[in-house]
Amino acid sequence: MTGVAQLLVNGVALGASYALVALGFVLVLNATSAVNFAQGDLVMAGGFLAVALAGSIPLPGILLLPLVAALMAALGLLVSLLAYLPLRHRPPVSVFISTIAVGIILQNGATLLFGPEPKAAPPLFGGGTLDIAGVLVPEQSLAVVAVAGLLILGQHWLFARTQLGRRLRATAQDPEMARACGIPVTAMVAATFALGAALAGAAGLLLSNQFFVTPTSGSGLILKAYIAVTIGGWGSVAGAVAGALLIAAFEVVVSATLSYSAATAALYLALLAILAVRPQGLFGEAARSRA
Repeated sequence: MTGVAQLLVNGVALGASYALVALGFVLVLNATSAVNFAQGDLVMAGGFLAVALAGSIPLPGILLLPLVAALMAALGLLVSLLAYLPLRHRPPVSVFISTIAVGIILQNGATLLFGPEPKAAPPLFGGGTLDIAGVLVPEQSLAVVAVAGLLILGQHWLFARTQLGRRLRATAQDPEMARACGIPVTAMVAATFALGAALAGAAGLLLSNQFFVTPTSGSGLILKAYIAVTIGGWGSVAGAVAGALLIAAFEVVVSATLSYSAATAALYLALLAILAVRPQGLFGEAARSRA
């Protein structure tokens, strides 16, 4: 029983970080109908940014987190200005390629600045471990779950309770109608990229302490985000979170009982099985085409 609880703790901590990656991914998808293939590399960039800041500002991760998120939001804004907005009226493949190019630039930039060796960001609070009824719970895992949960709730509050959130939702649902109502659609799309990159930066800081960060680590993360969104249902924020938690739980349990390779293979088999039963994903929201 303690073994199961231990796996549950590890899976929830990993899933919370994956959820931040998937949320940034689905935000841009909802607002633009475009897949941002650089989202995983933005997570990697956030991890390296946290490493660089920790080298010059000796602060715990929890104090570096707002700075990392703000700087990554500025990077997301730049990505929208250079890689999406000039191409938004072109065929969708143009945006796919431009975001892939952004990812390659980020990977090579990280290699030049930090080298190929893995790096670790500072922990959010401390590196101790709590023993709760025989279950070893790392303080970092508790902090990751708490921070990720607050960020997810904060995003829900932003979209449900604020004027900016309502404008962002209107832009995501129908850009032409939003423009006709006086909403600055271009600014809202840029803000969505900034918010997605800020979430990626937060995920990068959280993940890079537990699993290290390398210039190519974003490639695997974008795949996880893609699978989480597919399982949860394209366009569904709640589905993205649920899909991320399912992926993490699957990885932790199968890796502990068999191997990581078996977990990867089983994950794709499970994805195929879910899509065979519910092609629209577990939460049933399909991607919508927009002008």
